[in-house]
Amino acid sequence: MTQENRNRMKRTVNTAAAMLICLASAVCLTAATQHKGAISKKNGTTVVNTTSIAAKVRGYGGTTPLKIHISKNKITRIETLPNNESPGIFSKAKRLLSAYIGKDPETAAKMKVDAVSGATYSSEALIGNMRKVLEYYN
Repeated sequence: MTQENRNRMKRTVNTAAAMLICLASAVCLTAATQHKGAISKKNGTTVVNTTSIAAKVRGYGGTTPLKIHISKNKITRIETLPNNESPGIFSKAKRLLSAYIGKDPETAAKMKVDAVSGATYSSEALIGNMRKVLEYYN
């Protein structure tokens, strides 16, 4: 192999490495900004909003976003945000959220919570929201 070929190969490898670094940076930047505003802090409590994190998680009537409040590494409160689920059925499904209260995010992420009979779609959406947010938070 001639010196000219070695130099050409070095330039090709360096160009490819630079392109990979640019691509990796773009992916990291996109992931970091994709859920901008999903986590906020107020008075020592972290609040995680699932609106963008779990945008693809759907109940019977559409998305079922939540706000999860975490203080001192424990889930202290879970708020349901406006959605298009049937109010009566959604009210039944919301009861399952109490299983997460008082748990640390790591333990809560591993929990197996059953859907509420008669509110399966809404229940599965709420459980899906919790899984997504805990995966994102942890």
